[in-house]
Amino acid sequence: MPETAATADTRTPSGRLALAASGEQIALGPLDGRYKSAVAPLVDYLSEAALNRDRVAVEVEWLIHLTGDNVLPGAGPLTEDQQQQLRAIVTEFDASSVTELAEIEAVTVHDVKAVEYYIGRRLPAIGIENLTAMVHFGCTSEDINNLSYALGVKGAVEDVWLPAARALVAQIGKMAEDNRAVPMLSRTHGQPATPTTLGKELAVIAHRLNRQLERIARTEYLGKINGATGTYAAHVASVPGADWQQVAKSFVEKLGLTWNPLTTQIESHDWQAELYADVARFNRILHNVCTDIWSYISIGYFAQIPVAGATGSSTMPHKVNPIRFENAEANLEISSGLLDVLGSTLVTSRWQRDLTDSSSQRNIGVAFGHSLLAISNVAKGLERLDVAEDVLAGDLDTNWEVLGEAIQMVMRAEAIAGVEGMENPYERLKDLTRGQRVDAARMQEFVQGLGLSADAEARLLALTPGKYTGIADQLVDHLK
Repeated sequence: MPETAATADTRTPSGRLALAASGEQIALGPLDGRYKSAVAPLVDYLSEAALNRDRVAVEVEWLIHLTGDNVLPGAGPLTEDQQQQLRAIVTEFDASSVTELAEIEAVTVHDVKAVEYYIGRRLPAIGIENLTAMVHFGCTSEDINNLSYALGVKGAVEDVWLPAARALVAQIGKMAEDNRAVPMLSRTHGQPATPTTLGKELAVIAHRLNRQLERIARTEYLGKINGATGTYAAHVASVPGADWQQVAKSFVEKLGLTWNPLTTQIESHDWQAELYADVARFNRILHNVCTDIWSYISIGYFAQIPVAGATGSSTMPHKVNPIRFENAEANLEISSGLLDVLGSTLVTSRWQRDLTDSSSQRNIGVAFGHSLLAISNVAKGLERLDVAEDVLAGDLDTNWEVLGEAIQMVMRAEAIAGVEGMENPYERLKDLTRGQRVDAARMQEFVQGLGLSADAEARLLALTPGKYTGIADQLVDHLK
């Protein structure tokens, strides 16, 4: 294509047309591009636009709070209609609001100051332009930011992430219940070991994940509004008669947050580090789930249900790849890595303030986005699985040597009961089974030659690898 004036200055150094200059909204990262639909619910809580809307909400509520408590002389309580109009600034916050804020910030070069001016522009229409000076009264930017981030993270966790995670764990729990009695060969150190049931193993997963969700659900979301260095200095200097600690405490609690009474300029972010550690731990347990399910698929315990029209391999048409679990693994690793960085960065601030937290916190949405995407992929992957009970049964039937443990313990019990000839049970089973395949006939022959009591011999002769699962099916009840 011949170069025109329109394209002359929009090429990369390699001579290719610059995609960034195409006029299209081309995402740099996968969460805003390829996987946008999967993480879209987080946009209302953890995007830059959502942060600004929460900033507007905090500033509006602070104004209403100060007038409602008549903290400042001359600023009487607002009417119900005036309060509704103020809150409508938040509820009607839209794309044009985002654009307007960006235009103000281009002049102020300060995001929170832009929010203050944005609200101030709207007070004359409400008939309270005399209260313009009360917008952002006594506040430093971090007073607004820490509360806004707390509200955004709280909403994202409680309204989006936790429901998705709980639904996934419930899905695993149902699989556990459905397969509670399906016998399965265990593998410890990758080697055949005492059988279990598929349901019990899935129940272990659900139980582990549920513990983390319970911790996350108990998260305290802290906030503060105490001025430039956490001393209420400007508050006391301007209105010395007010009980500013009570004003601040009641305001933070009205927002649904926990008041932090002792801070520097910033809220210390310890609660964030605690939360992110719990979410990262959930991620890592789920990552282990993915690797185990992937391995079970590879040995045929699970059959994958093909998706009509889907391609497993560009050259091998027979393949149905476990891509949902592989995709989830990668996203869980990215999410956990970001959460680790956030947790370690946010608990540190030089003296009373530095801005490392400002840049770090803008990645909270990315960290939760990759986790949410992984949860979605695991859920979809599990939906496409069928349990191959014939494969599970066949695996058990070729590993009769796992009954060596049962025989040994029965011999020990017999010895304690006074039955003669029960010496060295471990060594005798070791000679029979270690590194060797033992079939049903060989195992039963061995049992019959031990000299066991009639009752013990009958129990062992009736035992098969598929029946040697103890009370595994009953243990699934712990999920209820």
